[in-house]
Amino acid sequence: MRQRLLATRSAPALLIGVLALAVAAKAQAPSPTNNQKATAKAWVAPRGAGGHPDLEGIWTNVTLTPFERARDLAGKEFFTEKEAAEFEKRVLEASDRDRRGATPEDDVGLAYNEAWFERGKVSPTRRTSIVIDPPDGRVPPLTPQAQRAAAARAAVQRRLPTGPEDFTLPVRCILWPTAGPPMVSGPYNNNYQIVQTAEYVAIYVEMIHDVRIIPLDGRPHLASNLRQWMGDSRGRWEGDTLVVDTTNFTDKTSFRGSDQNLHLIERFTRASPETILYRFTVDDPTAFTKPWTGEIAFMKTSGPIYEYACHEGNYAMSNMLSAARQAEKTGQSK
Repeated sequence: MRQRLLATRSAPALLIGVLALAVAAKAQAPSPTNNQKATAKAWVAPRGAGGHPDLEGIWTNVTLTPFERARDLAGKEFFTEKEAAEFEKRVLEASDRDRRGATPEDDVGLAYNEAWFERGKVSPTRRTSIVIDPPDGRVPPLTPQAQRAAAARAAVQRRLPTGPEDFTLPVRCILWPTAGPPMVSGPYNNNYQIVQTAEYVAIYVEMIHDVRIIPLDGRPHLASNLRQWMGDSRGRWEGDTLVVDTTNFTDKTSFRGSDQNLHLIERFTRASPETILYRFTVDDPTAFTKPWTGEIAFMKTSGPIYEYACHEGNYAMSNMLSAARQAEKTGQSK
């Protein structure tokens, strides 16, 4: 089990009494051997609250599968087993932060070593990209409006900060964009705990820690003037798949260029004792030229999830602001 060294943590009080649960003993994954194919095909998801598939437990979406398909893999949707192993080897060697730099400056630039990172493996589906639609495995182009917005955000990051609002949400310990929704693998802390009742599904997010509370009772979305960091989610069951519809995002968040008009559809399907197949569709007509879909396998993992205590050690925020004020006094620019 990877040592989590990023911050001082304590057991999240939010889960105690509210989201406490007994995580079921880890089931044995079916062997992929030929003589057990029939058993694998016959597997039926265990039932949880309300008679629906049981999604409860602690899951990780860490993966080496690239978000977009590499240009040199155009037209290739899946790796072979051999190709997947070779790809993993290349990526792990290229991303190894334990190697020494040629100069002291190079060493400092590498910063955290490998102990801080989760690398994972290629998705068990062996897809060559997380993006599965469009078929080329690439995110559709941004609209001109979204391109201007992205340029404006980049300009803010290039100048001296006038206040904490000029920093990105992760730097401010508010939200990690890939932690969800949608929930996409990042450099570390890719763990989620799902708690399920007949009326709600709750997803505890490890990265910068937050909890999504998703009602299943058919209530309408919040009024359009009420915006939230993680949007406003509503869930429903379609057969054995949990479908989560999320709107009401704030214009202060952006997933790969999205804006406040993002409409996100997520699908959670229990595919095996060890796997939830997670698909998400991004529909944002003011940001992207067309909708697009991604897919990630969530794998069961051992717990517990510890609190990611970001604010408590966020000395960088005050240090960067004080450094900016000093730079202004001396006439320096960023």
